[in-house]
Amino acid sequence: MRRVVIISTGGTIASRRDERGASVASDGVTALLERLPVALEVPVEGRDVCCLGSYLLTPGDMAGIVREIHRTLADDSVLGVVVTHGTDTMEETAYLAELVHSDPRPVVFTGAQRAADVPDTDGPRNLADAVAVAADPAARDLGVLITFDGAVFAARGTRKTHTGAPAAFSAPDTGPLGGVRDGVVSLGARPVRFPPLDMAALDLDDIRVDAVTYYPGADATVLDAVHAAGARGVVLAGTGAGNANRQVCAAVERLTAAGVVVALSTRVAAGPVAAIYGNGGGLDLLAAGAVPTGVLRPSQARILLAALLAQYRDPVRVGEELARRTGTSYGARLDPCLAERNS
Repeated sequence: MRRVVIISTGGTIASRRDERGASVASDGVTALLERLPVALEVPVEGRDVCCLGSYLLTPGDMAGIVREIHRTLADDSVLGVVVTHGTDTMEETAYLAELVHSDPRPVVFTGAQRAADVPDTDGPRNLADAVAVAADPAARDLGVLITFDGAVFAARGTRKTHTGAPAAFSAPDTGPLGGVRDGVVSLGARPVRFPPLDMAALDLDDIRVDAVTYYPGADATVLDAVHAAGARGVVLAGTGAGNANRQVCAAVERLTAAGVVVALSTRVAAGPVAAIYGNGGGLDLLAAGAVPTGVLRPSQARILLAALLAQYRDPVRVGEELARRTGTSYGARLDPCLAERNS
């Protein structure tokens, strides 16, 4: 029987208030399906993988969800997959799934901003919309998608941009691919996609990648600390187009010389990282070995860097792939011999 499979992982869509009034993920997929606001046009099958707020997920947990997606798609009778997920880290898991997605059938992430036990919960409508997208032939070959509040986004470049509003997600640099209303899907754009990484190499349990935010007056303390803690990669969220100061720039040079891959992103909501400024700015950071991440923001840059480090042992190769997959030129000064030192 041709069907859409719904993989439930928890999140607000599955949450109810406990005796303290705190919302806690508790509902399984059966409960989610019982609350659907409309009769679906396609048969569905539900599977419970975990039941957690997504702020609790580790990279290993995310990889486990991705592996479940791939096991589900091994069945040719599956039309597509919907993943219900907490909104806090949906952008990370969805992008990780996209990085290894090699199937033409769509994978659609969705969730809710309002818990299951409040009168105006948005979860049931979002879930119905996601099923409609997963079953629609127009969504084939678009990769992994996020459907939320009637909008359909590509996983890459999409992030949570409001803590509480129903329209929680946006893609500031590209916009949505389309929308869904009353079960009717309309898609007018296609995402930029890259060759999938090897699913078999998606072991993130021992891959430490830290994110460090630059702020006025910051020194090298945090960068040196994460290096000492064993980070193989670091995402530096700079100001503006990707800027810091001379102290941070010197630390980037030390880390890259030691074989740590440093990805340069920005704390700004939209626009690309660019090598414009000196005195520790973007131009100097790239000269020190940082790899610019284009319009990819720290949350997804960290996932990409971790996946590439799991795939390749050579930091130079990782830097080159990072640059290629973010559409940037590679300005790092990593010595190829470091690959042997880290093997």
